[in-house]
Amino acid sequence: MTIDTEKAWAAFTRRDRSFDGRFVIGVLTTGIYCRPSCAARQPRRENVRFFADGNEARAAGLRACKRCRPDEVARDEAAVLAAIDEIKSSEGLPRLEELAQAVGYSPTHFQRVFTRATGLSPAAYARALREERAREALASEGSVTEAIYEAGFEAASRFYDSMEGKLGMAPSAWVKGGTGVTIRWALVESSLGPMLVAATDKGVCRLSFGRGREELERLFPNAELVEGGADFANLVQRVVAAVDDPASGREIPVDVRGTAFQERVWQELRKIPPGETRSYAEIAAAAGNPAAVRAAGSANGANHVPVLIPCHCVIRSDGSLGGYAYGLDIKRELLAREATK
Repeated sequence: MTIDTEKAWAAFTRRDRSFDGRFVIGVLTTGIYCRPSCAARQPRRENVRFFADGNEARAAGLRACKRCRPDEVARDEAAVLAAIDEIKSSEGLPRLEELAQAVGYSPTHFQRVFTRATGLSPAAYARALREERAREALASEGSVTEAIYEAGFEAASRFYDSMEGKLGMAPSAWVKGGTGVTIRWALVESSLGPMLVAATDKGVCRLSFGRGREELERLFPNAELVEGGADFANLVQRVVAAVDDPASGREIPVDVRGTAFQERVWQELRKIPPGETRSYAEIAAAAGNPAAVRAAGSANGANHVPVLIPCHCVIRSDGSLGGYAYGLDIKRELLAREATK
């Protein structure tokens, strides 16, 4: 196995958990080896060597770090996967103690291991999975009540408490294609060309370049589409300004929905500091699933409010731009505008 030492060192300096299990770091002055995310004080570069795994490091005379336990990465991954399978197959919300006992960990330690791997505690992961099932059921079931119980909620009240503020529109409106929801929209000129802006009373639900009302009719077939409006005009002005200064778009309210993982990706995108970029792998890791690089790319593509959720800030690990729904020229220009701030 050939290790890119510059990339490995960069991952080690930022304690990147997405690289755990891909190599270990040997510290020659202390005689120990660590996982890339080890929280211990970092050594000088000249005192570090990189090894493919613990076996190779031990053959060089090093011992495992007692703080980060690099040899347990594979065991931790297997335990997390087993717990996820148990959560998915369970009708209710399994208790932390039960999950930990099943994989041979103490509850406290397993909570840390699971959270480190997924970005969520076991309980939060189970809730997010149930909410994701609810979203899918709402899109396919004939009634909201059927969708609620299909998703595993014991009562309708629990569903509404759990989903409050997360659906963007009421569940009954969602399952009926936006029935009862008013969406204001406008076609405006921006510095990147004609732009469609649409919003509910909670925030912007669609931003696109070179598209028109027909796109809203496809996305929200049963919503009431209203062109313009005084209060809406102020929001549109803020969106137009955000195209000129993309860094300002992170504060504009949005009303979007997706799977639990997609929404975590979108949240991470809005956390990217102005002028900086992230790789698809980094976003996947930040969203709690380092292996889901392809899914992170798909979540980027499913973003209905580009610029405001800055998917243009995600590039490939080799530094190339990757894709963009509205063309690489627009992506390149948005990145250039952020870089000047």
